[in-house]
This record gives sequence, structure tokens and C-alpha cells, in this order.
Amino acid sequence: MTTTPATPRGLAGVVVTDTALGDVRGREGFYHYRQYSAIELARTRGFEDVWYLMLHGELPDRVAAAGFAARTESLRALPAEVREALPAVARASRVSGPLAGLRTALSLLGASAGLSPVYDVGAERRRSDALALCAAVPTVLTALHRLGEGLEPVEPREDLPFAANYLYMLTGAEPEPARVRAIEQYLVSTVDHGFNASTFTARVVASTGADLAACLVAAVGALSGPLHGGAPSRALDTLDAIGSPDRIDGWIRDQVLAGRRIMGFGHPVYRTEDPRSRMLKSVAQAFGGPLVDFAVEVERRVEAILAELKPGRELHTNVEFYAGVVMELCGLPRSMFTPTFCAARMIGWSANILEQAKDTKIIRPAARYVGAPPPQPVPAP
Repeated sequence: MTTTPATPRGLAGVVVTDTALGDVRGREGFYHYRQYSAIELARTRGFEDVWYLMLHGELPDRVAAAGFAARTESLRALPAEVREALPAVARASRVSGPLAGLRTALSLLGASAGLSPVYDVGAERRRSDALALCAAVPTVLTALHRLGEGLEPVEPREDLPFAANYLYMLTGAEPEPARVRAIEQYLVSTVDHGFNASTFTARVVASTGADLAACLVAAVGALSGPLHGGAPSRALDTLDAIGSPDRIDGWIRDQVLAGRRIMGFGHPVYRTEDPRSRMLKSVAQAFGGPLVDFAVEVERRVEAILAELKPGRELHTNVEFYAGVVMELCGLPRSMFTPTFCAARMIGWSANILEQAKDTKIIRPAARYVGAPPPQPVPAP
């Protein structure tokens, strides 16, 4: 009789494949895209440069960067059949929001483009399919949001970089440079982050040989779970629930003593400060204002009270805490926080799908059966 080896819950720490795309070093508080620090990239490079890096393995020179930007900008407009279907998709997803509508729209985009399974096409066609889908996603998300608000979608522009065009399509107004750069830094910092649930989901589907749209739809489905992608707005909900500085300590103590989770704090991988949170905190502090001051004080008191009530247990802010603050300061509606995250993570998912597609072995793990001993006699009807 063979036995299946015991595995940790959630496959924590289990290595399932090799990757050249990046890694997360939780004990060091460090993560990288290929050979570069993700935080240094967020501080010094634009979104398109990092997109190029994830797909091609190197940062572009000026000529390559200009050519890549022009190519992606030309792919932003939606096919007529997809654009015409968006009002119905927006109505159907009015309650659940743009992220739910994106699942349907991605399927439409894939069908409209006649995407072939990654198993059946070469590397260059796979990369072209990935570029087309990633370039169109911000157009879909902003259109679904505006339609849900009773507004007409704003057509994309080819003269604006990724982040600026995203804000323009969302608001219909020329965005302020400071807000563009803040959102761009957030987008770069969330392009990829190891083998999180949605990335692993995308790779599992890619291992079946499915087309790019199918892989990305699966990843969006994983992201939609509240334990994965829904925390930026929930972290702001925490600040709203506290309300004012004089309520901070009492509210935090009640949460900790009741064993309830404080949204925006803690991470399954990091055992020290989340580097994304540290970077976004500095971005928020550059804006300044009451919301930022309040968030900083809440962070300080959570860490202090936890040290008092739960000695030895560290709890730091994760990316969602200051991401929510930054997006609020930049005028994004809370219903678009997770979709904005999704627009960036599309790049990481696509790079992982392309990497997985090089391996023709399907991902097919085993499970340990713990039910009633078989075979049991089948009872008579």
C-alpha cells in the first residue's frame, strides 16, 4: 500500500516548479522581478519598462522602449463586438462590480481574437496574444466602471503612457502628473509577487494548453476571492471604522482580544515589513494630509498594542494598507481598487503563462483520500 506524503495546509513552502521571473524572500522583506529589486524598479522606472522586462527578460534601451510603448498603445482599443457588449456586461455585474464583468469581457476578447491554445502556437504568437489582452484590460475595466455609474466610456489615447491613460479613461480628465506617478509606482509594485493563488491558478490552466484568455479568466477568478485581492478597500474600511484618533487604541484592543483580523496587516509570506507597504507609505507621505497622518498613527498603534497583548507576534502593514491610502488620494473610487491591482497583475500572470507554456507537462498533483474505506458494498435501491 502506498501512502501520499503529508503536505502543509495551502501548500505553504512547497516548491512546485522553477521560474526565472522573480521571487519573494519573506524573511528578508525583499522581492524581485527577474534580476532587479521590484521596489527599485517602482522608484526609478516606468510601467512599460517593467512590462517589457517581464516579457523579454531585460530592461529596454530607449529605442526598444519607444517601440514597445507604441505597440502596446495601439492595442488599447476594443473590437467593436466587445465594445458593443459591454453595456449588457456592466448591467449584469452592477452589484458585483467591474472585476466580475472582466471575466466575461476577457472571454469575449479571446473569442473575438480567435485565440488558439498556447499548446498549438509558438512563442511569438503567445507573446502577441498576451500583449493584446493586457493592453485591452484597462480599457475594459474603466468602461465597465463608467457604464455602471451611468457614464459613457472614455476611449483610450495613444499619446499617454499606461498609468496616465488608465486615469484618463477612468475620469475623463487629463490626470495630474503627481497622481499619475503615484499610481504608476503602485502598478509597478504589484506586477508580480511569487506563486500567489492567482498566479498559480494561471499556470495550472496554462499547463493544460488552454488559450491566454482562458488562463487569465481563471486568474481573475482566483483574485476575486476576499482572501486574495479584496483588501485595499477593506483596509480603508478599517480606518473608517476607527473614525478618529481618540478611538484608535480601543478599537484595536477590541479586535486583537476578540481574535479578529485587522485588514491591511499581516502577510502569509513576509515575516518582516512588507517592502511594498514601505514604498507606498513614502508615496502617500509625499501627498500628506489628514488621511495619511491618521493611517500612519493607526499603523504605529497596531504594532505597539500587538507587542503588548501578543508578545513575540509581529504584525506589519501589507501592500493593501497604504495602497488603499494612495489610491484614495489619487481619486480612485474604492470599487476600482482591486480592478486597478488586476490591471497590473495581468502582466505578471501573462509572463507566468508564457513561461509555463514552454513545459508540456500538465500540472496534476495528488490528494490524500481520508473518507470511508473503499470498496464498500453498494446498497440495494
